[in-house]
Amino acid sequence: MGCDWLLIDGSSLIFRAYYGALRGTPDRRRKDANAVGPFLERLARLIDQRRPRHLAVADDQAWRPDWRVERIPTYKSHRVAEPIPPALAPQVPVIQAILAALGIDMVGVAEHEAEDVIATWCRLASGTIEIASGDRDLFALVEDPRVRVLYPEKRGLAVIDEAEVTRRYDIPGRRYADFAILRGDPSDGLPGLRGVGAVTAASMIRRYGSVAGVLRERELGEADRAYLQNAMQVVAPVADLPIRLPPGRRDTYPADEASLRALAARFEVGDACARLLTAVARLSAPAN
Repeated sequence: MGCDWLLIDGSSLIFRAYYGALRGTPDRRRKDANAVGPFLERLARLIDQRRPRHLAVADDQAWRPDWRVERIPTYKSHRVAEPIPPALAPQVPVIQAILAALGIDMVGVAEHEAEDVIATWCRLASGTIEIASGDRDLFALVEDPRVRVLYPEKRGLAVIDEAEVTRRYDIPGRRYADFAILRGDPSDGLPGLRGVGAVTAASMIRRYGSVAGVLRERELGEADRAYLQNAMQVVAPVADLPIRLPPGRRDTYPADEASLRALAARFEVGDACARLLTAVARLSAPAN
């Protein structure tokens, strides 16, 4: 069967490919392209496993958008020292070029993260959607039965739907963003509401329904109120970017065979390109 759309958090998959390669067999590493082949192979496996009818990859044009930092100064502050590993930075354009040669849509928007692109695509797309990402922020987009997240864990991909959000966090399935705001999230630099942990945050969501409900019905100090108001603008992915939904598939692949051959030879990723080309060619098949 498969989903109608498979939306890939490109940055998340690139980072996982890079660090996975560092843990791999040393003699297989090529330092100037050690993430490229693993990224292509991981993407091919996702396509084979999920069998989508359409595919698109979202890109981070800003790792830490200024407009988010203005509202929450600690937002993803860990990225200031090293937003991207020096050895990985030059590989990202290589991956982008290979995807373009293959004919796979990869889209980013200035001053926005991949999660914002994906949220906008979710609003524009019809049919069932699966989002592949290691970023829990995207749990905020889960919507039964239309949207779910494929979240990588040690035992494989966890399928996050509303029931799974409820099981993990004891909150309504569409309230992950509110939960993260109240509880805080060190990985995103979110301080959370003072004195509130996971249990209390879940209890507040069940009682008040949302952060907006907390602001409306609960007495709060000035600093706590300001934090919640700002966090509401920062945490939820932006779903109204001025972009279109990409085609998501082509009649024929690759888009530029000569460029693909040249890139595959230069970076020694011919086998990985071939596997991804075989996988993505299935997108052009008629829907079941």
